[in-house]
Formats: sequence, structure tokens, C-alpha cells
Amino acid sequence: MPELPEVEVTRLGLLPQIAGRVISAVQVREPRLRWPISAAVRSLAGRTVKAIRRRGKYLLVDCGDGHLILHLGMSGSLRVLPPETPAAKHDHFDLVLGDRILRLRDPRRFGAVLWTTGEPDKHPLLANLGIEPLSRALDPARLHALTRGRRTAIKPFLMDAQHIVGVGNIYANESLFRAGIHPRMPAGRISIEKNKKLALAIKRTLRAAIRAGGSSLRDFVASDGSRGYFQSRYWVYDRQGKPCRRCGATIRRIVQGQRATFFCPRCQAR
Repeated sequence: MPELPEVEVTRLGLLPQIAGRVISAVQVREPRLRWPISAAVRSLAGRTVKAIRRRGKYLLVDCGDGHLILHLGMSGSLRVLPPETPAAKHDHFDLVLGDRILRLRDPRRFGAVLWTTGEPDKHPLLANLGIEPLSRALDPARLHALTRGRRTAIKPFLMDAQHIVGVGNIYANESLFRAGIHPRMPAGRISIEKNKKLALAIKRTLRAAIRAGGSSLRDFVASDGSRGYFQSRYWVYDRQGKPCRRCGATIRRIVQGQRATFFCPRCQAR
């Protein structure tokens, strides 16, 4: 599933390609995504793309009198292509921008293409999202305050978008390793010193992933079709049975909240 780094890589790639361009047409081949593509989306021709920003894993395309809300779902990608590029089986949506198109490919159809004329941050999908991990809002004091009184393990806590948005499974695993925190440690028992390390580890992990173009494990590609390579730098994710790159201990795998968790029993001892 594309997580914050993959969505941010997509945004950075799209911004110079589509900002300032006029939408000349919209083509919908398959409207049955996570939510049906509405008639309002089909009627966007004539509007100008002003900017693109990210909120969590959502991309918000500012069209002046409203915003297109895009989500990549579990397998989606957005690419900028020449308008004559033939559509493949899973290419469900095109935003035509004169001499180029913005195309959504989504094999599993869990993505979203929505339109809102209201304040996008107040949209029901975004209104209850937590703090942005790359912003100044996530500092050690804030993270420490968020975790007080929480009995849930720190790994699922980090993945709860009502606390912190966009971290996701891969980067929660990697951040906890960098901070030296066991994934089963109750969030409320983590000290202020450990939370300082964790806040920094989250930021460093996400920034490193963005610089590497994200993680391309299956379907994800950037807007130019290139694949990310952060997966070659994982410390623990998907490395069960292999030696820890830092201490040599065997990486272990457990399941938390139906998601795979990977950790080093020595570097992340409880």
C-alpha cells in the first residue's frame, strides 16, 4: 500500500507537470473505485490546476472553486503521459491537460477520485486526521503527550491516522528499529527520552524514503514511471530470518493487528 513517502514522491513529481494547466477533458473508464466517481468529477473541464498539496495519504488538487481529492488505495499510481498513450486494463481515470494526461492506474480499485467545493481539510475523510509527521507539530513533547495513558502497543499506535498520519506499516517498523523500541512496548510506557529518539527516527525514516523515491514492492511507480529503491535499505521490514544489519541477531516476525511486524530482538530489546 502506498504510504506517506510514496504519496509525497507522487506529489513532487506531479506538481511541475500539471500546476497551471487547464483541464481540457475527463475520461472515466471504470467509475467503481472505493467510492463511485461522481458526475461533478466528470464535469471539471475548463478549470485550471492551481496547486497540489498532501494531507496524510491524500492528494488535494486545487482547481480554484474546489479540490480534487485523490487517494492511491492499496495498489494505485498516478502518471503523467502523452495523450495518445493507450489505456491498459487497470487505467481507470484520465485528467486530460492539453498535451498531457494525468492517469490513475489502480488494479485493486481501492483508490479514490472525489470532488469537494468545501474546505478540503473539513471533508469527512480528512477532518479527523492526526498530525503530519514531517511537520513541526510532531516534536518529542507532542509525541510524549499523545502516548500518555495509552495501553496499546507502540507499533499500531503509530499506524493509527487519528494520532499521526501516513506512517504506515513499513515505516513504523523502520522507525521503531532506528529508535531502538520494541514494537510491543505499550505506548504509554515509553519515556520522554525514547520519544525524543522516536520522533526523530520517524522524520529521518520518512525523509530518507522520499529521497529514495519511496518503496516499490509491487505496483507503485512515481509519476514518471520510475520505481523507488528504499526497499533495498530496509533495516527490518520483510527481513525475517536474516541477520540484523547492525548487530547480527536474527530478525523476527510477529503479527500485530493483522499486520506483519519485524524487529531485531537485540537492538529493540524490551
